[in-house]
Amino acid sequence: MSRSEVHAYNYIYKELLQRKGWNENEVFTQQECQRIPAIAKHIKNKRPENVVQISSNTLYVIEAKNERNKIVQALREAEKDYSDKINKDKSVKTKFYSGVAGNDKEGFIVKSKYLKAGSWETITENGFEVTGLLSKKQIELILSSDSPNLIDFEIDEKEFLLAAENINQILHNGAINKDYRARVISALLLALVQSPNLELDDNPVLMVDAINSRVELMLKKHNKQEFARFIKIDLPSSEDNHVKFKEAVVLTVQELLELNIRSAMKSGKDVLGKFYEVFLKYGNGAKEIGIVLTPRHITRFSAKILDINSDDLVYDPTCGTGGFLVAALDEVGRKEKNIKKFDLFKKYGIYGIEQQDPVVALALVNMIFRGDGKNNIIEGNCFNKYLNLSTKGGKLKAEYMDKDSEDRVLPITKVLMNPPFAQKGNNEKEYDFVQCALEQMQDDGLLFAIFPMSVFLKGGSLLTWRKEYLLRNHTLLSVLTFPRSEEHTSELQSHSFISYAVFCLK
Repeated sequence: MSRSEVHAYNYIYKELLQRKGWNENEVFTQQECQRIPAIAKHIKNKRPENVVQISSNTLYVIEAKNERNKIVQALREAEKDYSDKINKDKSVKTKFYSGVAGNDKEGFIVKSKYLKAGSWETITENGFEVTGLLSKKQIELILSSDSPNLIDFEIDEKEFLLAAENINQILHNGAINKDYRARVISALLLALVQSPNLELDDNPVLMVDAINSRVELMLKKHNKQEFARFIKIDLPSSEDNHVKFKEAVVLTVQELLELNIRSAMKSGKDVLGKFYEVFLKYGNGAKEIGIVLTPRHITRFSAKILDINSDDLVYDPTCGTGGFLVAALDEVGRKEKNIKKFDLFKKYGIYGIEQQDPVVALALVNMIFRGDGKNNIIEGNCFNKYLNLSTKGGKLKAEYMDKDSEDRVLPITKVLMNPPFAQKGNNEKEYDFVQCALEQMQDDGLLFAIFPMSVFLKGGSLLTWRKEYLLRNHTLLSVLTFPRSEEHTSELQSHSFISYAVFCLK
């Protein structure tokens, strides 16, 4: 093997064993492949990089080449030279193959196919071609459905968190400041929206220019070009760090592709929120700046229990990376069979405010991956914004106003929110955000909010607010405490509080 072929071999072997759920007894190297009788019989001297034994009679073949531009060759050899020849045997079938092309300098391209009714078909996940090696879970689902198209597939939690930690370390090694890492991730994700093929072998200046150009074009396409400056990435001021920065970008893109990131972003999981949480642990710290990233099982529960539908106008006054709005979008997408009504909901049914510009940019990236929903997510302070009911082509919608007015018609029907937890020295309390949201809502609207239990137990100003405002003007339907599930604990392990949910009928 050439040096770069060794890199590909090491990359494949590590990915299969560490992330994709395979064990050493299932993964055969070039030399070990001869232990499989069908390979020894039908393939002579030349052997694929790796063969995964899915079962006693089902195989997954992987062939690698040392340059990204050789991906077609890798696929052709995986199919013609190995898989088709093995399939001449009556005792075993190669049902899957992957072509891998690249090296540590350029990164790797991976493409995979599945044998269905005698024809090789490209494997997709949530509508996107898979860009990573196949996991045991993916292969099991494809075999059970006999379809190369995985629908509503969600990335494995452990695999994602491992990748997030790896990326954080990669960016650290690349001398990328801890408070700048979320921006780098946002830029790379937007650059990958339309195509996973980024040219990463250019010099650092050209590579960064190409990434920023893709970001700008994507934001312009979605009429959000004013946020380009919050996502644009820059090389370090010292040229000595340019190569290190480029290497970090190449490795980060590789991690994202291995996660099938375009599929993961469309799956409903708040992927960017999770990335941000990992980066915040090493930056200012989520707790210090009052940011609380809500676990997806809670955002999903909130959207379901409020029965969000395509006629609703949904609002999150502290939307952060957009986790609740993603959940609302997915809930309507799951229920609404009329494509036109769903498209109208994406355009006119989702509203969010976030006062930190870089975080707003993350929410926009989240929504852009879902095709829409970003139109009415804005940067600002929810206490200085007012929503008014209006119409667009016969469809009810809301519009933002900088000043309140007596003739304002309250538009919002559902609110999902996790307000910033009260910080010492800050006059804004959790209930201030809830009251602000309620004052944008129609009568009979429903609000779901996350609180620490102290909001319902403490006296003083909290007691006054509960008695004089909340219970006098609104109906409290229920207070629920969430048990600490494994997912909940792992996602909130950096916080010292337990979250609680409130339903409030306006």
